[in-house]
Amino acid sequence: MIKRLLVAALAIGLGGIARAETVSDRPPVGLWLTEDGGGVIRIAPCGQNLCGSIAGQSATGSDPPIAARCGLQILTVAPLRPGIWDGQITNPEDGRVWNVQISQDTDGTLHLRGYIGLPLFGATQIWTQYAGRIGAGCRMG
Repeated sequence: MIKRLLVAALAIGLGGIARAETVSDRPPVGLWLTEDGGGVIRIAPCGQNLCGSIAGQSATGSDPPIAARCGLQILTVAPLRPGIWDGQITNPEDGRVWNVQISQDTDGTLHLRGYIGLPLFGATQIWTQYAGRIGAGCRMG
């Protein structure tokens, strides 16, 4: 059993090494479409950190209304090492706060790893750069 755990830990560690080779050194600032396509987050510098705020939402199923969430800061991360940012993200649906690590691949995708305790025990979402329009009232268009 211990041997299996060591093999699994090694595999995860090697996966992290392989992933680190594709990480971009530039900060992931800009507009990002969430994995489910339901929102756009604006990531911008805030002092030494990066902060992310809701910039746009799809009109379907929004409660509270879209305009009430527009500009809500949900992400704060600080540089951990080159290309890796670490901090917290808030789920705007229920207010729960998670630890998060983010990194931007050289292909332009953003990886967000939400976790409790250690990043090893988390889940990753992939966000893509958003090139669409955001209209009045924070509506994606």
